[in-house]
Amino acid sequence: MEFSITLLIIIFTVLVSIQGFSKYDLIDRLKHSPYRENTGKEYYRLLTSGFVHADWTHLIINMFVLYSFGMFIESYIIREFGLHQGRLIFLGFYLLNIILANLPTAFRHKNNPAFSSIGASGAVSGIIFVFILLKPWAMLLLFFILPVPAIIAGVGYLIYSSWAAKQGHGRLDHSAHFAGAVAGMIMIILLKKEILSDFFFRLVHEFPW
Repeated sequence: MEFSITLLIIIFTVLVSIQGFSKYDLIDRLKHSPYRENTGKEYYRLLTSGFVHADWTHLIINMFVLYSFGMFIESYIIREFGLHQGRLIFLGFYLLNIILANLPTAFRHKNNPAFSSIGASGAVSGIIFVFILLKPWAMLLLFFILPVPAIIAGVGYLIYSSWAAKQGHGRLDHSAHFAGAVAGMIMIILLKKEILSDFFFRLVHEFPW
């Protein structure tokens, strides 16, 4: 692979996010704001919000997870669809996942000028859950310490995100995490429907215990 779309996305996101750390007006122009999207037709925010972050911790965590799983998913798509087409598909997959992850709050908060969100978490969730479909019993380090099978971590993540979104807990857009995960799985299955049957086969026949 001559270059990696994953790395290009990370570099671009880091450069834009760093600018936003010292220029709130940039974040204000790019953030997901359902009220502005609805009243001002500023629909571009559904996408641009995925390239700005609140602080270094927010940025580093998202980019680390994107690198850890994105490189694998990009390589998989390239193997399935060829080098050039695979790169374009992966890029389109990621960008579309940012938008789809923001849609639930876009509708829910369209009349709420106080709500806004930023970050790549929704799209990154989609990448993670494609990995889970491909390798359900791979061991993931929860909090970088506790080894947990990917499928168990994924189910727990979806349950928590759904619950937290309904409760309105914290500053995180839990709806985007949930929607991004579901959208990522749906998109990859639409691209290659065999993934779903392969997932259930692995779930049964690759059970580690």
